[in-house]
Amino acid sequence: MSRIACLFPGQGAQAVGMGRTLVERSPLARQIFERANAVLGFDLAELCFQGPADRLDATDVSQPALYVASLAALEVLRADAPGLLEQCPFTAGLSLGEYTALSFAGALEFEDGLRVVRERGLAMQAAAEAVAGGMVSILGWELERVEALCAEVRQSGEVLGVANLLCPGNIVISGSKDACQRAAEAATNAGAMKAIPLKVAGAFHTELMRPAVDRLAAALATVPLRTPRIPVVSNVDAQPHSDPEEIRRLLVSQVVSVVRWEDSVRWMIASGGDSFYEIGPGRVLAGLLKRIDRKLKCENTAT
Repeated sequence: MSRIACLFPGQGAQAVGMGRTLVERSPLARQIFERANAVLGFDLAELCFQGPADRLDATDVSQPALYVASLAALEVLRADAPGLLEQCPFTAGLSLGEYTALSFAGALEFEDGLRVVRERGLAMQAAAEAVAGGMVSILGWELERVEALCAEVRQSGEVLGVANLLCPGNIVISGSKDACQRAAEAATNAGAMKAIPLKVAGAFHTELMRPAVDRLAAALATVPLRTPRIPVVSNVDAQPHSDPEEIRRLLVSQVVSVVRWEDSVRWMIASGGDSFYEIGPGRVLAGLLKRIDRKLKCENTAT
């Protein structure tokens, strides 16, 4: 029997219109968005379905929007393919998607997770507005060369370092805005396949997000966390954890830590994962999976 791993996308996968098709055809998806609107106190569904794009892309909105849209897609998949998700022995989510994975695994109630994700987005948005930062995807280079690039262009007082280890040849750096701009230019001049500045509000997964840590920790302290019914692979160390307090600590640490996505996927493969579902908006994770192991199958849910 196939061992299916469920993957949940992170910030950047959002797009105006996400979730609309699900809600139009599924009362279950509609209920998810209605519950979300009640928790948040504003019409998240309207922002997801109609935009405007600049508001949906804002960190304080995109994070709860992706959490809700992904869980709506999960409910539709559960209804469309009875028994499929029972074949899932482990799960993971990219950065913000880790909260969705924890909700799927039964560690977080939907409403509790949404409240924390909303606070996480607000805290990270505030940190991003305090200091100008950015992120750049470097394609075609190995980790050592990317680290050397950061050391070469980083000036005194600046933050610049590896933020996301996504797949072979796709590493994201993050830090001070000027340092990111110099890094993109230097990488291009030095022969990197591509150096793509990302459309994000700030320097996620670096010390520039440190102001968000206490606020996120306080939010997590207000909600119960249970032992997941299946392993959820942490972004921080690419390992599963069952102790709720350890999960809570890792979620706080994740904001300023490198996202070890490639290692997380490789853990699931080594543990028997031979088929994957990307549940939520976009196809980013399917693309990364193909770069990690072309033989693996990945289905996408429509949102």
